[in-house]
Amino acid sequence: MFYWEIISYGYLTVGAVIQGIGMALFLFPNSIPSGGAAGIAILMNHFLHMTIGVCLWFANLMSLTLALKYFGYQWTLRTIFSVSVTSFTVNWVTAFWYIPEWNIIMDLICGSLFYGAGVGILIRYGSSSGGMVVFALVLAMYKKMSPGKAMFWMNISIFILTAIIIDFKIVIYAVICQFSSTKIIDFVNTYKIRFSLFQDVAWRRK
Repeated sequence: MFYWEIISYGYLTVGAVIQGIGMALFLFPNSIPSGGAAGIAILMNHFLHMTIGVCLWFANLMSLTLALKYFGYQWTLRTIFSVSVTSFTVNWVTAFWYIPEWNIIMDLICGSLFYGAGVGILIRYGSSSGGMVVFALVLAMYKKMSPGKAMFWMNISIFILTAIIIDFKIVIYAVICQFSSTKIIDFVNTYKIRFSLFQDVAWRRK
């Protein structure tokens, strides 16, 4: 049991790092929010001039407090771990990697791919990327609204606010990023890789 817990945290680390690289290397340099919390982080960075990784962690802080109340200790602990690793990765990449100006469409494609793959791994192994997901789940508990619909409208509101303050084209890029990364998240989360992996290990032991 303890062994599989360590393995799952290893996967969470990989997922969070992939997500952080996608955000720091491709999305944030173009002020493209991958979600509501990322949009808040971009606005905090714009006004307060704090590092983007720290802004991302603070943007998730309220949702993590809410998660502890409604979804329990273990899920919240995994999400705190994932958010912390993602924020650290964003800070590290921003500080030590040279990020050249590139084609914004290519950045959008690569950023959506990395972000979707990372978050898909997190969800697959019992965690989340924090942010508006928590608020959407809580809202769905009390209102006759699906979590996806609640999260969509919350994210869109933040995207529009970010676009008004920074650049209106951000709304278009953010919606494309949401759509693309959601497809990748679903693919990674549902793809049957675990069975084939363990089957291969069992075969090698014979």
